[in-house]
Amino acid sequence: MKLTILISIVFVSLVYFTCEGQRSDKVGVQTFESLLKQKKGVLLDVRTPEEFTAGHLPGAMLLDYYNDTFEKSAAQLDKTKPVFVYCKTGGRSSSAAKILRDLGFKEVYDLNGGITAWKNAGKPVEK
Repeated sequence: MKLTILISIVFVSLVYFTCEGQRSDKVGVQTFESLLKQKKGVLLDVRTPEEFTAGHLPGAMLLDYYNDTFEKSAAQLDKTKPVFVYCKTGGRSSSAAKILRDLGFKEVYDLNGGITAWKNAGKPVEK
């Protein structure tokens, strides 16, 4: 009986930490900025073209999450490079990050709080 309980606890712990590891790519503004400077990668803005035109992170590439070709376009990116993804507040970028991981990207960093958090931290945007 005790062995069964112990095995169950170990199994549940392994599942929990494995799932948590898959979500570990959501990072705060300071970490996102630091990693962006350290690593050569692709910076993706997954908002709409109108949102992008109103202001985006310097050097960002637009890949509209709502566009029907999002997944196909994302699949054409270099999977060996880190991908930095953001949206307005973090909802779309979380979904986009999952798609990117499912497509085989190994390093995906999702800006927690999106461009809103970026701006609130006083970081630069360009138009």
